[in-house]
Amino acid sequence: MSKKAAAKKPAAKKKPAVASKNKSLLVENRVFKPNPEFVKQARIKSMAQYKTMWEESVKHPDKFFGREAKELLWQKPFGKVHEWKCPNSKWFVGGKLNVSENCLDRHIHGARKTKAAIIWEGEPGEKRVLTYQQLHREVCRFANVLKRNGTKKGDRVIIYMPMIPEAAVAMLACTRIGAIHSVIFGGFSAESIKDRVNDCQAEIIITADGGYRRGAIVGLKKNVDDALKGKDTSVKKVIVFKRTGQDIHIEEGRDVWWHRELEYVDAKCPAAQLDSETPLFILYTSGSTGKPKGILHTTGGYLLHSYMTCKYVFDLRDDDVYWCTADVGWVTGHSYMVYGPLAMGATSLMYEGAPNWPENDRFWRIIDDYKVSVFYTAPTAIRAFMKWGDHWLKKHDLSSLRLLGTVGEPINPEAWMWYHNLVGGGKCPIVDTWWQTETGGHMITPIPGATPTKPGTATLPFFGVDVGIVDDLGHEVPANEQGKLVIKKPWPSMLRGIWGDKKRYQETYWSDFKGWYFAGDGARRDKDGYIWIIGRIDDVLNVAGHRLGTAEVESALVSHPAVAESAVVGRPDELKGQGVVCFVTVKEGIKADRSLADELKAHVRKVIGPVATPDEIRFAAALPKTRSGKIMRRLLKQIASGETLKGDTTTLEDINVIAALSAASGED
Repeated sequence: MSKKAAAKKPAAKKKPAVASKNKSLLVENRVFKPNPEFVKQARIKSMAQYKTMWEESVKHPDKFFGREAKELLWQKPFGKVHEWKCPNSKWFVGGKLNVSENCLDRHIHGARKTKAAIIWEGEPGEKRVLTYQQLHREVCRFANVLKRNGTKKGDRVIIYMPMIPEAAVAMLACTRIGAIHSVIFGGFSAESIKDRVNDCQAEIIITADGGYRRGAIVGLKKNVDDALKGKDTSVKKVIVFKRTGQDIHIEEGRDVWWHRELEYVDAKCPAAQLDSETPLFILYTSGSTGKPKGILHTTGGYLLHSYMTCKYVFDLRDDDVYWCTADVGWVTGHSYMVYGPLAMGATSLMYEGAPNWPENDRFWRIIDDYKVSVFYTAPTAIRAFMKWGDHWLKKHDLSSLRLLGTVGEPINPEAWMWYHNLVGGGKCPIVDTWWQTETGGHMITPIPGATPTKPGTATLPFFGVDVGIVDDLGHEVPANEQGKLVIKKPWPSMLRGIWGDKKRYQETYWSDFKGWYFAGDGARRDKDGYIWIIGRIDDVLNVAGHRLGTAEVESALVSHPAVAESAVVGRPDELKGQGVVCFVTVKEGIKADRSLADELKAHVRKVIGPVATPDEIRFAAALPKTRSGKIMRRLLKQIASGETLKGDTTTLEDINVIAALSAASGED
């Protein structure tokens, strides 16, 4: 956006705007300029500075990223910044470094030696702090445990852990010796573990006896045992951390206790010298029903992008207490709970359990207790907080917050404004970040000291990210028209492939548009060049010849004062091609009946237009979500179409939600 264009936009009022109970916030036309107090200490202080840096990053990427990469610790300097032969990318060619060394060793010889690296709180209430010196020691010790149990450079190691510091220790220990880790989300089933083990031929699994979730014990070791039944497995060793203390099966010759193995090793483990393109981790995309898709990331480029985005997007400082609420099993937990913050020398907070255990204010209490200053969470969680009520938040002092972030899906303007006003007190910049498992880090995001923000848009590309919004032929679409979001140039943290399947990598990401990356999301640009993410292309409905983004309908529904959350899917319709089915959760105290259903249909019709009028409103006490908070729309599509449910449901937070939705008769 030019300075001239920005000047025409009204600035945000100093006093936070509070919507009236009957006013829709689907369309929020204000532009919120960066807080002047934040700008004073920001690394990037203006749109002119951002624009200059961005233009250099896409026009002269070797110069830009070569300069940025010098902030990392290199064991051997790189000779060439980038090589590109679509779809194969190499960054910092010839350079050697170690991720563990960058996250730990370089911080323990100065003031950060005794600084908190990880602050942890368990769901039952235990508290631990690991300084950089202590974390370095634990990582070195466990790296030696891995070596003692036969792990070598290039071996694949499965990590299936609760949200405890040892999960980060295990990841960093793998990077220290050059093993390739694959973290599996603790909510996945035994079958999911088996599939991933078989795909990457892992020889070792790191797990715990169990973890805590809403006061109950999740039997992690039991799932591992079930996954390894039979003789056809590559796994030779299972290392078990004692977290909950319940009785578990120990397979002699295969299973060993974490704490006992530590008795045999010391705390000296030099960081392996690894090529910049050495495989770092494999992360399997969730929700797929076929063969698991192992996204491969490598060392140098991934680490730089994680580091840079923490530096410029979160603007992390030495005195920040930073909290990313994602599980370590997702890419957000990799990039923005472990690798990025620790490479920056920041303090990263980890919490083990559910946001509403034992009460709905657990997150707000944690922010208050630890004086969290940077808070990064998902729109789904924000809408849940809205549903639970403002009174939970108002019990706590959140004045320590200076920056807020969102991740995982587009945030609707209603939730953005609530987050801005209630959580941020009207003063905190919000960085609404778009990226994917495949991209490794933020791709489209505000820069908090520079970018004027609009509720609902991820705004502008990050450095080195050249975005196109195109039609099926690859032509740029006009402003405010929906198209396919493509990335036209390689970037440092881009995936390097799908593990063991080069053909699938080519066909999935590089076959739609020659030389351009496309992973299935749709978007539009407004007249200021801001990018609005529509969502997955396969979530775009074709209603009577009109393309309709489900996210747009969901946002319209949530803008109604009675609605807490919604999910929209299509079902086959003989006349229109697809009908619009809306699953709606109402706010506490609201009566969900046919009258409200009719009112919601009229509301969507008024906000978007007749073509978007829902064919059916289904009220639900809750929507089917994974433990990470993502709505499982795949299951909702099957319910809406009257199909038999199929595919893995083991990641569901509450399986009873599906049973209730399937039994529901409809609008009343």
